[in-house]
Amino acid sequence: MLLLSTIALRPYVLIFLLVYIVGCTLHLGLKRTILFAIAGYLLAWLSELSSIHNGFPYGSYYYIEHTRGQEIWVLGVPLMDSISYIFLAYASYSLALLVMSPIQRSSWLIYVLETGNARNSKKTALLGALMLVYLDIIIDPVALQGNRWFLGQIYGYEVPGIYFGVPISNFIGWFVVGFLMIVVLQAIDARLRQNGIVDYYGHKYPWRYVIGPMLYLGVLVFNLAVTFYISEYMLGWVGVFVALLPGVLIYTIIRLKLDAEGLEKARDAHLRDFPQAVLPRP
Repeated sequence: MLLLSTIALRPYVLIFLLVYIVGCTLHLGLKRTILFAIAGYLLAWLSELSSIHNGFPYGSYYYIEHTRGQEIWVLGVPLMDSISYIFLAYASYSLALLVMSPIQRSSWLIYVLETGNARNSKKTALLGALMLVYLDIIIDPVALQGNRWFLGQIYGYEVPGIYFGVPISNFIGWFVVGFLMIVVLQAIDARLRQNGIVDYYGHKYPWRYVIGPMLYLGVLVFNLAVTFYISEYMLGWVGVFVALLPGVLIYTIIRLKLDAEGLEKARDAHLRDFPQAVLPRP
């Protein structure tokens, strides 16, 4: 069966997708999770379809069809490639929310005191898009060498780029598409909130906010591990240092926010927008 062979060919995509479904459902609710999966896939697929035919927005690249018949393709684009955008965009958005919102610590638990304004802020979308680009800086060069690991050689660029074969236009494209995907997610969330469809999971799972950032970290570690596994040490260490600066900055921001004044006001604002949430004790 083609669906089973598609999963068998890229099991890691399915694992990350399942984490997205669980994490986004607990964070934003099942309806938002499903709607974004549909809208996010369509936007990602259209961007890839445009790029392989028109060179926009990622630059001119092509898919190698040696996996056709082994996995599902949608008009020249492997299904799993476009699906990956969904959990990558959500993970980046979650990490941006963690940075943009006040946080509260209770023992080992970090609770994000997000608000509706933070969820729907264009600043959050821009930061999320930037976080997505950082991920792609790690992902794309190792994916380009898929013939050296179990991914297989699935694509190539018409003109090899300056960053380990990847052109700079690719990262610009990821920023644009990532921003649009997060804006779509924000629009879905805002519309459902206006219609009175709220998230009902906050009172049960206060740790739900960390799933998205952990998914981001998991994708990052997985791709770095593959990079070192195929002995691309230069690329691997470049990836480590690329990830190190934002990692240290995010860690520092979190530590500063945990010690910041005004936590009570942040708690009140959070409960005003999400009255169903039960906060952990400080």
